[in-house]
Amino acid sequence: MTDPKSVAVVGGTGNLGAAIARRLAKAGRRVVIGSRSSESAGKAAAELGFGLTGAANADAAAACDIIIVTVPFAAQGATLAGIAPHVASKIVVDTTVPLVPPRVMRVQLPAEGSAAVRAQALLGAGVTLVSAFHNVAAHTLITDEDVDCDVLVFGDDKAARAEVIGLALQMGLRGLHGGALVNAAAAEALTSVLIFLNKAYQVDGAGIRITGTLIDPTD
Repeated sequence: MTDPKSVAVVGGTGNLGAAIARRLAKAGRRVVIGSRSSESAGKAAAELGFGLTGAANADAAAACDIIIVTVPFAAQGATLAGIAPHVASKIVVDTTVPLVPPRVMRVQLPAEGSAAVRAQALLGAGVTLVSAFHNVAAHTLITDEDVDCDVLVFGDDKAARAEVIGLALQMGLRGLHGGALVNAAAAEALTSVLIFLNKAYQVDGAGIRITGTLIDPTD
């Protein structure tokens, strides 16, 4: 284990995963990009730079302290099954949004209530599941530009939520406690609304911003 905690980005060759990995590595974190193919992961890591390394998903998860899962909803089950033996007692951050093509502008939450609740059930109680990064445009995050949106962070463990809020801060984002894991359904559903807004109003990556004067709940 390392200090600060190392991060595996499972599915890190995709748009969101690559953007998260690049931002964290640039900020000084040790980050391993995971992919179904170690060769693909290594290639992506080399292209992104900032000391990133690549490995197969399971190996990346085994090697790191915090695991961020950035895969499409259709791949969530198989991906989590593949890393499950390597994530006991670790924080797993699930970014999955249950989009069901072609109707991605319609909210279609799974029978479990949310992709996050489904992820917790698939991984078991021994894993600390946090849900975040649903409403951030990957094509903006991959740049060095400021990202004008907040990140809502959900989970039943407040300390784990705070850890993920710290990751968001390192990425140049404001992370906010969103409450219990079941609340992740709100952010997951909001993604379809944001996609609709992008199309209807020709927005290049709509996000959310919480207004008002916020007092740190940890103070």
